[in-house]
Amino acid sequence: MSTAQSELPHRLRASLLMFGAMALILWLTVIGFDYYRLPLAERPVHPRHWQLRPSGQIGLRVGMLSLAIFLCLFLYPLRKRWKPLQRIGKTRHWLDIHIILGLAVPVLVTFHSSLKLQGLAGMAYWIMMAIVASGIAGRYLYAQIPRSVTMAEVSLRELQDTSETLNREICSQSLFDQSDLREALRLPTPEQVDSMPLLSVLAWMTWLDLLRPFRMARLRRRVLSGGELVLSFGGLRRSGHPELEAVLATVRSQGWLTAKILFLRRAGEIFHLWHVIHKPFSYSFAVLVFLHIGLAVLMGYF
Repeated sequence: MSTAQSELPHRLRASLLMFGAMALILWLTVIGFDYYRLPLAERPVHPRHWQLRPSGQIGLRVGMLSLAIFLCLFLYPLRKRWKPLQRIGKTRHWLDIHIILGLAVPVLVTFHSSLKLQGLAGMAYWIMMAIVASGIAGRYLYAQIPRSVTMAEVSLRELQDTSETLNREICSQSLFDQSDLREALRLPTPEQVDSMPLLSVLAWMTWLDLLRPFRMARLRRRVLSGGELVLSFGGLRRSGHPELEAVLATVRSQGWLTAKILFLRRAGEIFHLWHVIHKPFSYSFAVLVFLHIGLAVLMGYF
């Protein structure tokens, strides 16, 4: 079985999970839109109040589902320490599911709370949002760190050799000049990266990734004109020129890999710091969740 075929079951599971979460969120939005937009003082007179309030028939079940999904999130870090789980699936597949569930939890918790975010529940909610934000940043950082630096360097040399050959061919055909290509691949120097604060490093990494499509679009505009330029949305979409797109794919890959190697050490430092921050937030949120449940039980909400 090819790699692409082996990926299909995971993609199907992830897609079904995402579709299920979106369907539930859409359903809650439709049935509760009129209720959630009311001021808190007016909600008790709404016909669905006894269903949608946090201790209501629907609100309570959404809270239980949120708790179950939240507990499932701890399977990903548990897998790193428990060998039986390590034999199931691949790490990146577990990470994908972890991210989907992690994005679903805050939305479901928002519906469970019916936007009543005071006291202990409100504190837990905003800690949860901080966890989500740090999780998104962590996933981005994970993608910045090649699993093997040696392999990355070998691939980079191959890309550079290919790019130099293609650049000579391109220049001979007057498609691009060297200044265009240097601008498309422009990066900070290693000395600049080493002297940057970590927040500046993260900002630069993000900025370069956001800028890359626009740099490729600028190169396309050097070649395309008229209707082709319009159909490609100013060079942001692929054109109908296979040779041009092959060159751009090489330039884009070279730019991506060069940036990753340039920022590799500093990205590792940020990723380590991220672990220091993300884990305490997660465990403190878990403590607040169980305190919230304990208080709800003592006060007779279930």
